[in-house]
Amino acid sequence: MREISDEKLSKYFSITAEALRKVKIAANKGTKEYSIAADFLDMAERYFSDAGHFRTKGDIVTAFAALNYAHGWLDAGARAGFFDVGHDSRLFTVD
Repeated sequence: MREISDEKLSKYFSITAEALRKVKIAANKGTKEYSIAADFLDMAERYFSDAGHFRTKGDIVTAFAALNYAHGWLDAGARAGFFDVGHDSRLFTVD
């Protein structure tokens, strides 16, 4: 397959939205770890928002790329232990 279908794009929007809802910052407020986790989450939210913007403009390739960056930030934060994701190895590469 050499194209990103609307169906595939919708699937990844759904998966990343679910992952965003699931993520909880694991560290206590005021700690360095909390600050790092908050930054990771902010980056994920911004890339997710960008993906929506690009999708609206019809640029599905860039939308798909932004979704992958968004989920990558979430996944990295979960893997590093900055996020509590409840051992969810379906949405994240943990465990």
